[in-house]
Amino acid sequence: MSSETGSTRAFAPFEWMVALRYLRARRKEGFISVIAGFSFIGIMLGVATLIIVMAVMNGFRQELFNKMLGLNGHVVVHSLTNFTDYDDVATKIRAVPGVKFALPLVEGQVMVSTPSTSSGALVRGLREEDLKQLKAVSNNIRFGTLDNFDQVPGVALGTRLANQLNVRVGDKVSLLTPRGASTALGTAPRVKRYPVVALFEIGMSEYDSSILFMPLKEAQLYFNQPNAVTVLEVVLDSPDEVGKLAPEIVTAGGSSIYVSDWRQRNATFFTALQVERNVMFLILTLIVLVAALNIISGLIMLVKDKGHDIAILRTMGASRAAVMRIFFITGASIGIVGTIAGLLLGVLVCVNIERLREFIGWLTDTELFAPELYYLSQLPAEMDPGETISVVIMALVLSVLATLYPSWRASRLDPVEALRYE
Repeated sequence: MSSETGSTRAFAPFEWMVALRYLRARRKEGFISVIAGFSFIGIMLGVATLIIVMAVMNGFRQELFNKMLGLNGHVVVHSLTNFTDYDDVATKIRAVPGVKFALPLVEGQVMVSTPSTSSGALVRGLREEDLKQLKAVSNNIRFGTLDNFDQVPGVALGTRLANQLNVRVGDKVSLLTPRGASTALGTAPRVKRYPVVALFEIGMSEYDSSILFMPLKEAQLYFNQPNAVTVLEVVLDSPDEVGKLAPEIVTAGGSSIYVSDWRQRNATFFTALQVERNVMFLILTLIVLVAALNIISGLIMLVKDKGHDIAILRTMGASRAAVMRIFFITGASIGIVGTIAGLLLGVLVCVNIERLREFIGWLTDTELFAPELYYLSQLPAEMDPGETISVVIMALVLSVLATLYPSWRASRLDPVEALRYE
């Protein structure tokens, strides 16, 4: 027997044959087959859910990142004094390697009103050439045009703000600001009417419902800042270079300026997203873990049911290691095939995530991804290859580890005890 056992190589064809036969349980063993089926479904859904949720969170973060930085500068330059030399400072900053462009900007809060309604908004005064460089705006003009923006004292609104005010291109809106002319009785509010020359839709509801663009010269007059700006917004070739380029921008701009960057302005927001992403990963990993525990319970029941078969295999010359490998293959097959199926299901859903959202919304007659709550108008999904591989490896490792104890228990079964009452 020892020579026969010694000649049996690991993972021999007969081990695969017996292991796969155990996966196709007969009618009397149907309950074990059901447990194996649920284990497979659990692994598949766990892996797919992890991949889908992490892809959606990555896409959500990336879309917010792109839209925020597409409208706002990567570095904001402030002046310690009245910012009247902004053109000279902008020219010097543009000369810094890695700087794409620097935009002089006047900002101010206003009340936008029509005869029927009103809403608060943030006015951003920019030159026409600078506004056209902001591709997040210039590439998403839905109605009207930005041509001759400097020559016509008009305003460009977000589509959601226009809908709130019930205005279209050509209609006029009234802007009210408390920063008006100084009089003997104090500062009088300023009210002025402007025609709507363009409507844009960035795709981020917070911006589309609260931002209004105005020619720089007109904004300087309206906010009583003649020949001055509020800030300079600097856009870099790569946002990740902000830590390196910020000191160079300060050096180029002179001692009268100081800067803040996108990381400081959005630190709380992006940190919260990262924490939420990590917690979701840990929570959803429990789904895969529960499915792996199902493999353990299913295999233990299979071992108890197949005690007679194991004893016969042992008396025929099968070694303990061979028996262990048979049950290892049985359990690992469930985990490996379930993981592969989960990967395919996750990729399929991620590729068609927006169509799936629209279909479920139509089927249930509900809005699953309200832009007012989630900022974005579409459900994004961006799969990270490294993260997806990590999920697959984790599921495979858990599946393999789940088979070790039941397989070891099968290999320790004493054939004499198993056959004593046969």
